[in-house]
Amino acid sequence: MDRRKNETRRKKRKSSVFGQHRRSMLIVCSILVMLTGVLSVNAVSLYGKKRLYSQQEAELRAQISEEQARAEEVKAYEEYVKTDEYIKDVAEEKLGLVDPNEIIFKPAE
Repeated sequence: MDRRKNETRRKKRKSSVFGQHRRSMLIVCSILVMLTGVLSVNAVSLYGKKRLYSQQEAELRAQISEEQARAEEVKAYEEYVKTDEYIKDVAEEKLGLVDPNEIIFKPAE
């Protein structure tokens, strides 16, 4: 009789210990699943931000190249402004001056 009681006690102890262990494993697994879900959502949002930033970077690189081309044009114009040809063009345009060797034809009024 004592032997049977001891066996039933052992079985109860085993089942209760295993039951508690099962609950803790279930809790740990559920926490891991929740963490995985949170990390997945954050990874997706970060991927979207990365794509947006890549597009902005491409646009900014295009703007940089355009501004560099414009800076070269400004330098070329600056060099042109320093020449006598520019002074002559401005004098003809704004002041109506002409070279002594030029012949001017005016339309009859």
